Amino acid sequence: MSEQTGAPVVRNVDARHRYEILVDEQRAGLTSYRDRDEQRVFFHTEVDDAYAGQGLASILVEQALTDVRALGKRIVPVCPYVAKFLKKHEEFADITDPVTPEILKWLEERLAR
Repeated sequence: MSEQTGAPVVRNVDARHRYEILVDEQRAGLTSYRDRDEQRVFFHTEVDDAYAGQGLASILVEQALTDVRALGKRIVPVCPYVAKFLKKHEEFADITDPVTPEILKWLEERLAR
């Protein structure tokens, strides 16, 4: 397990459609998205095994969703981790849209490109 010396840092890497969490300047995890008009559709979150159990996924997703709010966008939680996070954090309910078959089809088409 990696020892953290500094606070984790979350950054949006818009060109790669993801937020990354860095620990001591090393990428420890990410949450991927695609933008659909005013919606940011989150579809995958992962934390490297070396950083597991440190609460990094929660920090990452909370900061990503806070950024979505600041951008004036809405959240669509296709990713199971993001969906689970939202059930415990009702402060994002006002900007969360349901996952629909239409969104899933749209996302599948975007990811196939």
